[in-house]
Amino acid sequence: MLKANLQLRIGQNLTLTPQLQQTIRLLQYSTLELQQQIQEMVEQNPLLELEEPEQSTNEPLIEQENPYASADAATELPGTDATQQIPAELAVDTSWDSVYDAPPAPPLNTDAVSAAEILENQPGAAEGLIEHLLEQLELTPLNDIDRMIGQYLIHNIDDDGYLAEPLESLYEEIASALPAEAVEEPLDIESVQVVQHLIMQFEPPGCCAENLQQSLISQVRQSDADGEVKDNALMVLQRCFTELEKQNLKKLMSRSGLDTEALERAIELIRRQNPRPGAEYSQNTAAYVTPDVYVTQHEGKWVVSLNPDIAPHLRVHPYYSTLVKRGDKSADNQYIREQLQEARWFIKSIQSRNSTILRVAEAIIDKQQGFFEHGEEAMKPMVLRDIAEELGMHESTISRVTTSKYMLTPRGMFEFKYFFSSQLNTSDGGNASATAIRAMIRTLISEEDPQKPLSDSKITSILLEEKGVKVARRTVAKYREAMRIPPSNERKHIA
Repeated sequence: MLKANLQLRIGQNLTLTPQLQQTIRLLQYSTLELQQQIQEMVEQNPLLELEEPEQSTNEPLIEQENPYASADAATELPGTDATQQIPAELAVDTSWDSVYDAPPAPPLNTDAVSAAEILENQPGAAEGLIEHLLEQLELTPLNDIDRMIGQYLIHNIDDDGYLAEPLESLYEEIASALPAEAVEEPLDIESVQVVQHLIMQFEPPGCCAENLQQSLISQVRQSDADGEVKDNALMVLQRCFTELEKQNLKKLMSRSGLDTEALERAIELIRRQNPRPGAEYSQNTAAYVTPDVYVTQHEGKWVVSLNPDIAPHLRVHPYYSTLVKRGDKSADNQYIREQLQEARWFIKSIQSRNSTILRVAEAIIDKQQGFFEHGEEAMKPMVLRDIAEELGMHESTISRVTTSKYMLTPRGMFEFKYFFSSQLNTSDGGNASATAIRAMIRTLISEEDPQKPLSDSKITSILLEEKGVKVARRTVAKYREAMRIPPSNERKHIA
């Protein structure tokens, strides 16, 4: 029979305080997320404010030189009147231009900037590939059905200028999407192909193609090359495209029936075409990264410093903080107390975040001295545990610090995680970083003979014989594919 009784137990457990939770959350934020969080806290907490940079009023203001001022300072611009005064009242329907004459634009300093440069530097409205093709479609005389087909095809073109889906799939969608009252006869795929080839003749040529072969054929047909060279290039693209992809010169000559000179001229024309015809109209804007730390060399030592611009300076409002009264348990006083404590916690959490980032960055620089001195091939293998043990932190903390954090170095911008990589054994009993091995593979491929590119097996043997690195062929292939380097048969160039 169960019996109720009381027991006393003593134990310990780890509880995350609100302050610790806030510190962990801020630690994993990127620079942009941190700035957004700071802006939200400033808007929500009246005791938290941005600290404006102090400006000294003792120093005289330095007058900046007017680039438009003439040599004679006393000379006034024509059309201006220093004695002209603003009237006390104006009629309701009176405009500014009807009372005051606007002075003419100041003369440009032709020595510093030209009129052409000013016009070139004016930002224009960005026009995407879809809009550019639709505009040409509207100027083309077509019936309503063909225009609908053209609009549907253009809206299914990706950023590179190719159809996002096969034409057969799009044909079925177009046939079902056209209004029944507008179609007199059932739509066939030949009608869609006619509109497709028409769009491929638009500017830029080759867009709306299903594949690279179709796009290159369209571009060569519209090129202004010599007739014989153009015919040979079209024949190579239509009959020998597989051999052309593999850069097999013997099979190309055998199947095309062209001699070496004619084949080289045809291939040269094909190489001048754009494999991504729609890329120039891509509206993808570059995503700029703000560094969290700067790495510079001073007196032979590498120095790490925080970027002061990644987060504004915060402080507790000096007036509101004095309104807290001890012993006062009113609602207003309690609210000010809570907001004051929250503001202090937030400022302390940001300071802790900056301190942790700086410590981790210094530890990374200390372990990767060879990279900063000699480049990627001198990178040492390093994992999160190495930094965690050195700084006395947990690996999860190091993982949060190294995520979406960047350092600007003399060798470029790098994410913190870039310096962490696995290791492979070497013939002398040491180890090598995976990043260093990738750099070695990239160097070997860049120095290879274009007519006799190195295979993955050959690269494996070179790494073992010359560098002493034990690496499998499959590992070399994996690293090569990760660097988006094609295999040897696709890297081969025809002389």
